[in-house]
Amino acid sequence: MSRGVVAAGHPETARAGVWALREGGNAVDGAVAAMAASMVAESPLTGLGAGGYMLVSEPGSDPLLLDFFVAAPGLGDCERRSELVPVEVDFGDTTQAFNIGAASCGVPGTPAGIAEANRRFGSMPLADLLGPAVKLGRDGVPLNRQQAYLLKILEPVHLAAPEAAAVYMPDGSPLREGDSFFFSELAEALERLGADGAEPFYRGDVARDISEWVGARGGLLAAEDLAAYEPIARRPIRTSFRGTEIFTNPPPSAGGLLISLTLALLERLQSVDLRMVIAAMEEAQEARTKDFTAGLYERGFAGRFLAAEVVEAAARRCRRSLRPSRGPGGRGDALGSTTHITVVDGEDRCASVTCSNGTGSGLLVPGTGVHVNNMLGEQDLNPFGFHATEPARRMPSMMAPTVVRRDGVVEAGLGSAGSNRIRSAVVQAILRIVVDRMPAQAAVAAPRVHYERGAVQSEPGIAENDLRALSERGYEVVRWSEQNLFFGGVSAVARDPRTGALSGGGDPRRGGAAALA
Repeated sequence: MSRGVVAAGHPETARAGVWALREGGNAVDGAVAAMAASMVAESPLTGLGAGGYMLVSEPGSDPLLLDFFVAAPGLGDCERRSELVPVEVDFGDTTQAFNIGAASCGVPGTPAGIAEANRRFGSMPLADLLGPAVKLGRDGVPLNRQQAYLLKILEPVHLAAPEAAAVYMPDGSPLREGDSFFFSELAEALERLGADGAEPFYRGDVARDISEWVGARGGLLAAEDLAAYEPIARRPIRTSFRGTEIFTNPPPSAGGLLISLTLALLERLQSVDLRMVIAAMEEAQEARTKDFTAGLYERGFAGRFLAAEVVEAAARRCRRSLRPSRGPGGRGDALGSTTHITVVDGEDRCASVTCSNGTGSGLLVPGTGVHVNNMLGEQDLNPFGFHATEPARRMPSMMAPTVVRRDGVVEAGLGSAGSNRIRSAVVQAILRIVVDRMPAQAAVAAPRVHYERGAVQSEPGIAENDLRALSERGYEVVRWSEQNLFFGGVSAVARDPRTGALSGGGDPRRGGAAALA
């Protein structure tokens, strides 16, 4: 019998998770080991200065969402003395401004999340689980094509401060494919986390170093913000779709709600043809208003948002096939510096975990291995204005670790990178797994579309007749010449409901990988 499957954004990340399963660990052990390894192998995307969510499904009980995403700072008595620093990131066909610097730094959650996941669900010592990542940080990881590309386009971020440049550009220019990436300070920090837990990172010397470094540069992240931070256990959203139950990220995160609305609409419409999928995506996009963002912090908002009468009214609009609207939300960040890991073990436990550092703030705190996130400067997290989230509140997010269960058994665990494209990538992967019965790798690699502000972005492989029909409805159709990380980075594990066999899928758009334990 298989010990399980790990799907992740990099082969070394998946390999660390498989190691934990082979050592006798469970799905959460595998996810923790993989999370730590991703901080080295996928360093531009995640780290000890990042935040995230883990959705855990165990047999015989309802899934639980562990929220360790970034919180807004501001509990200290310091004033913000710096502004967001815009930098241009060149994607080849286009450039886009991102905001970094001390004013962009939120309260990181990954050290607390790793320690809490291990405490609640783990079966192996934390120090052991972090061992593979420590070795990677010291011995180095050869860069694959996708990671080298990320380092190249994030050069303006890493040049913003000499500490970041020393790690990511040790010879003065971005590392190239095949070069080895080393992060010895992170290796030391992970050893510290394994030995002492998260306490030093929130109420000890590491917390002091982080808050003083950011504060000295005019940011709001203070010792009080770190000391007040705790992971939060939440009940996930539950949505019925094609005989399955979909569990995903609840408020104050936004992505899970929008995914759930899209799937609820498709269930009501009894159709998954492309026209209806785009219409449902459009409804979800238009729902993201100022009132929606404010409602994320209100008790009972998810139930009101997904109420049967609300979904039916939205379904009627979809059936009318109205011309596309161009409501709020913008194009979104083109990068989506996020990574996802899914682990399913041989006893039907599933851990689905998404982490993000944004693009990183450029502030890498000396001696700590912590590159602080830039979530306060991420446009998609702040669609109606920067520095608007109250201190200590979680920032809203599109990240949506998801579990699909049929008759109580895990049929899929998945999630994605990709900023605004997370919701479209997760929905389409679910359609491929649940409706089309594809194994995980085929479902992840299948061509995708994304709707936003009147435009349908389309990868090669989408039927031309369908795209023409969308054009006739008034949509702008943008045809991409090849698959691109713009469309997300899904990592999925799926179970064939007929045979019970597990399969894993890593997204080729981001150099993902899957491995059998």
